[in-house]
Amino acid sequence: MSIEPAGFDRRAAVTRSLLGWGVVAGPFYIVVGLTLALTRPGFRLSEHALSLLMLGEWGWMQRLNLILTALMVLAAAWGFLRAIRSGRGLAIAMLVGAYGICLILSAIFPPDPVAGFPPGSAGGTASLSGILHLVFGALGFAALAAAAFAYAGWCRSVGARPRAVGATVLGVIVLVGFFGGAAFATIPLGVLLLWISVLAGLLWLALASSHVYAWSPHPVRAQQAHSTA
Repeated sequence: MSIEPAGFDRRAAVTRSLLGWGVVAGPFYIVVGLTLALTRPGFRLSEHALSLLMLGEWGWMQRLNLILTALMVLAAAWGFLRAIRSGRGLAIAMLVGAYGICLILSAIFPPDPVAGFPPGSAGGTASLSGILHLVFGALGFAALAAAAFAYAGWCRSVGARPRAVGATVLGVIVLVGFFGGAAFATIPLGVLLLWISVLAGLLWLALASSHVYAWSPHPVRAQQAHSTA
């Protein structure tokens, strides 16, 4: 049986640990995704979205990447809920959690093949799985953008206005990037917009998680007042 040191707040430690996964999620997903993209025959970053890596013989690796990232996102959502014990905290947590759930569902329902990937595919087909992948993708990115807007509102309430502006801008980029990418999905511009959306969303999650991590009480000085930095 372990004995906690005097003044140590286990709840604060757990909360910070959960928020830390929000910082890790983005780099993990991008590094693993790029590694797979650069090693899969026929995959071209300028023409193919990362989600297409779920197709083919080694598709399970990208599915696993997505699911592990989703679990990190869900951990961060729980961290937000524990740290910000208000209506805005609940909204942020639910929206980030919805994004994580949509990531899992997007992994369960992979996209349809496109011309040239997997190698030998002619593309041009539409399946229920492919349609659901697009639906869950749209819902997930919409939830992530809404989470950024909810976080911006909370930032204003604690006096962190520059962070509120940054979160709002990133939320708009997520929406414009995803839906613009979907509209131009058949040309390289669409892939670029999707990349911008993904990077903006994961960047917001990392910045917000690190901010709330620093704002939350330290486990060994949990009784001190919050900082708005």
